[in-house]
Amino acid sequence: MSYCFFLSPCKSALRWFEEAARKGYAPAQVNLAVMCLNGWGTPRNYGAALQWLKEAADHGYGPAYFNLGILYQEGQGVRKDPAEALHYLRKGANAGDSNSQTNLGYMYDRGIGVSKDIQEAIRWYRKAAENHNALARNNLADLYLRGEGIPQNDAIAFQLFQEAANQGQTSACIKIAYMYSSGRGTAKDLMRAYSWITVAEIAGDARGHDLLRTLESQLSAGQIARAKEDANKFGAKSQVELSAQEFKP
Repeated sequence: MSYCFFLSPCKSALRWFEEAARKGYAPAQVNLAVMCLNGWGTPRNYGAALQWLKEAADHGYGPAYFNLGILYQEGQGVRKDPAEALHYLRKGANAGDSNSQTNLGYMYDRGIGVSKDIQEAIRWYRKAAENHNALARNNLADLYLRGEGIPQNDAIAFQLFQEAANQGQTSACIKIAYMYSSGRGTAKDLMRAYSWITVAEIAGDARGHDLLRTLESQLSAGQIARAKEDANKFGAKSQVELSAQEFKP
């Protein structure tokens, strides 16, 4: 799992974050904490990260709760404590933070630190999906695809996977490819399937590699070339959009 971060890690950012964090600006406190956690522009320091996250949480800032939840979930710089992770993620979820909502849904989905409750998982996934969270859309789509805790619906699953894939969520890219390759929730289209698998591979996610090889045996060299061209165009567009999102205040 990744931590929330809003600006590019560099020395100048570190100085700005330190100055703003000491003035009580919660987003800067969270960004400074994440830099300390990762050792970006400063030596790795879990104690300082925890201090800044707790200060930001005192302001009721959702991303601070999320990052605290992840620290306790992963046991980084603190003892691994699913109950404490659940506590912070719930606070973040109730504060409207979509990452907290998604991870809280996941804990209910898998029964981590709490009794498994698929309906509660769906409730939080849906809230986060409505807040445009790509991972929540992917996870909710999975439940629709399997018909787990919710009526099975390929069309809704495809729509949610498409929304998540368009945001660069690689699991969704792979699922979209499988749906195109089998004609589930959409017309069968092997070239589109190949393009989406390639988008995931370009992003470093090779979990659809077996399907990619299968599709290569069913497509002509020209079709593969055109599918790769589409994937490269989408990959470049997606990276630009994701980079722009990182710089939102």
